[in-house]
Amino acid sequence: MKRVLLVLVLIVAPVLAQTEVPKDEISKVVVLKYADPAAIRNLLSNFGVDTRVDPHMKVITLNGRRANVTTAEEAIKQLDVPSAAQKDIDLTVYFLLGTDNNGPMGSAIPSDLQSTVTTLKSTFPFKSYGLLDVLSLRTRDGVSASTSGQLSLGRLTSFSVNSASLEGDGTMIQLSRLHAGLKIPVTDKDGKTTYLDTGISTEMLDVKEGQKLVVGRSSLNGPDTALFLVLIAKVAQ
Repeated sequence: MKRVLLVLVLIVAPVLAQTEVPKDEISKVVVLKYADPAAIRNLLSNFGVDTRVDPHMKVITLNGRRANVTTAEEAIKQLDVPSAAQKDIDLTVYFLLGTDNNGPMGSAIPSDLQSTVTTLKSTFPFKSYGLLDVLSLRTRDGVSASTSGQLSLGRLTSFSVNSASLEGDGTMIQLSRLHAGLKIPVTDKDGKTTYLDTGISTEMLDVKEGQKLVVGRSSLNGPDTALFLVLIAKVAQ
């Protein structure tokens, strides 16, 4: 019996030694001024520290050996600078209609979009173009945003993005899951109203700041009418 107990003690002792908390294990709370805590956390993955973040309070907690925590803290100081602050991005979308039908479709095209429509006509030579709606929203990296509009005759517009981020030198903006929708009420002979639901969606889109970008085309009620989306993205100052 004594021999069995002795064997158990010899087995358990190394396990206990492995689970002992190192004497130089410390925790440190670091408050960030500019950088995104989640982004900082990803950059610290090779520093040998455990991290927890609170994005609302802009706090990151470091746990590990003193030397590793100190090294990670110094790295944070170098990363948490004004240039690391997330910038808001303003997005404006213009819903344009091109048609071969007679009669006006929407309002007059704004003067700053005339050159864009001229370019469109060279590829899609509809008889006339009109402005249906304009929607704007503000977003940033990791933040989804959406907005909607209600037009005459029960028509509805919507615009949403999952997130936006600055790329390269900061003049290129990458958008994820952009969607611009248009719903048009259609009443049948029995007086029942349904909606023709159309729109333009992209999984990922790159747009240069200030550029007027034609995102896509969607047919409406056959080939005689089409919806075009023109997007302008700007970094908020």
